[in-house]
Amino acid sequence: MTAAIDIRALGYSFGSHRAVDDLSLSVEAGECFGLLGPNGAGKTTTIRLLNTLLPLQTGEVEIFGRSVRTEAMVVRRLLGYVPQQLSIEGALTGRENVEWFARLFDVPRRERASRVDEVLDMVDLRADESRLASTYSGGMVRRLELAQALVNRPALLVLDEPTVGLDPVARDSVWQRVAQMQRDHGMTVLLTTHYMEEADALCDRVALMHRGALRALGSPDELRAAAGPGATLEDVFRHHTGEALEDLDVEKGGLRGVRATRRTARRLG
Repeated sequence: MTAAIDIRALGYSFGSHRAVDDLSLSVEAGECFGLLGPNGAGKTTTIRLLNTLLPLQTGEVEIFGRSVRTEAMVVRRLLGYVPQQLSIEGALTGRENVEWFARLFDVPRRERASRVDEVLDMVDLRADESRLASTYSGGMVRRLELAQALVNRPALLVLDEPTVGLDPVARDSVWQRVAQMQRDHGMTVLLTTHYMEEADALCDRVALMHRGALRALGSPDELRAAAGPGATLEDVFRHHTGEALEDLDVEKGGLRGVRATRRTARRLG
């Protein structure tokens, strides 16, 4: 069976900084796959390479057998993407935001209204579709971004820190929608997260990156077992990075940086 994601000897540098260093891994169709590691580990660069936002330098990436290097437009049509940064337009209504993405992805005109209805229902935003997106709460904004990413019915949904800044109830709401899409449509999900409990509960397998390189790969159970009796995913993280999540400084991201982002997001509503 063709892998959903096939990464071979991937490398990328920003000047003298090696952001991704000879990365090779494969994600099976239908998996929920987690990419873990501290900020600066190369996770977001990897995601931007596989979703064609950055050009390949060395190595190869295929999405369902299609080359990111030579078939970028085909690859883009297979993807849904929720980035770390907010991607909504506050001056548009919730519905207009999703309609805009439907047009960007060339959803046939005759299907657009029903597709938009479908994804707004899926993320429970139909009742609020006529409100300006600028009036949405943080959790509603993330669900709206999920609707945008799903409107073209992607085979692969890529989520880069999708729940940073959300309270536990909003986080659970987002993940319930993602799990529903997997159950109903067999969608493949690639996610990055700093929340080890999310990765533990949601992911079939996880890869831990540090300083651009792959340090560990396996199911959460396998990685915990390899780290020793009673180990948690945070223990696995500490073992392979030499740092505890709590010790990562704000400049490098990490849990403290995530918590600062969450506090800021809550103040902004």
